[in-house]
Amino acid sequence: MFKNLRTQLLVSILAALVLLLLSIWAVTRDHMILAVCVLVLICFYLVYLLFWFTRNISEPIDRLTIFASQIADGSYGSRLEEKSDNEIGRLTDSINEMSEKVAVAEKSRTDFISQVSHELRTPLTAITGWSETIAFDPAVQGDSLRGINIISKEAERLTGMVTELLEFTRIQDGRFNLRIEMVDIAEELEDAIFTYGKLMKQAGMDVNYREPSKELPMIPGDPERLKQVFLNLLDNAMKHGGDGKMIDVDLSRDGNNVRIDFRDYGSGIPEAELPHVKEKFYKGSSKNRGTGIGLAVCDEIITRHKGRLEIRNADGGGCLVSIWLPIRT
Repeated sequence: MFKNLRTQLLVSILAALVLLLLSIWAVTRDHMILAVCVLVLICFYLVYLLFWFTRNISEPIDRLTIFASQIADGSYGSRLEEKSDNEIGRLTDSINEMSEKVAVAEKSRTDFISQVSHELRTPLTAITGWSETIAFDPAVQGDSLRGINIISKEAERLTGMVTELLEFTRIQDGRFNLRIEMVDIAEELEDAIFTYGKLMKQAGMDVNYREPSKELPMIPGDPERLKQVFLNLLDNAMKHGGDGKMIDVDLSRDGNNVRIDFRDYGSGIPEAELPHVKEKFYKGSSKNRGTGIGLAVCDEIITRHKGRLEIRNADGGGCLVSIWLPIRT
């Protein structure tokens, strides 16, 4: 068969025209039996063309579309076997090559981030420790003490960014695991609010926590990872909703799930940016400093708990982040 789909289609069309002209000639010559036979042959030929088009063009394109979507979702390095020696086969080879090159580039980026993050942890620990030690020195006063406190605060911020980057590399290379046990979700949430409460008070923000109306059952989960999600969402609410000076946290049962809402009263998120806020390294128009992967890590943790995390703008202003965690998995 021809190795070019265009040639195959051209030959098929010419063959169909020849058969059609033959049937017309048979009718004009009163060869009705021959004309009927040719018309039946044309019908069978058209059915064959339909099956040929479906098998050789439509189905391969559908497979390529699904494969391209998988690559877009992060399945870098995967391959699609397409043995046809035509345009679609060559297109498949090009997409496979692109997938492999993207996988190599992604691995190089992940390895670089991981190596740099590990290298930064040691000096940051030293900076934080010495700044705290110097801050307790009675001889350090005034602007010097203020400068030391700024150094300590910035070192802590960088340490948090490095931790997020390390979490990101663990997700990318498959080392991101959960230690599932039965968790009192109300206790974990209250601990997170208490842990972050002092910092929010310093920022002039109040937290309104509404407890569930009924006692919630224990749920399967990783308490450390869940607390990490809660702290991250509280931190985001404080950074992006600081103008509202208030954060609402609501814990309730929603069918077979536990639902947790974090709502701030800031300016909200531009509608065009909402579909992208959970993407890795996406920061949008926000002027707040950070890596842009905190929400991506949170979404990964909740997804691995068989739950879901949704972000939207709340009625009346501000941002609302909702988490659903299954009571049983």
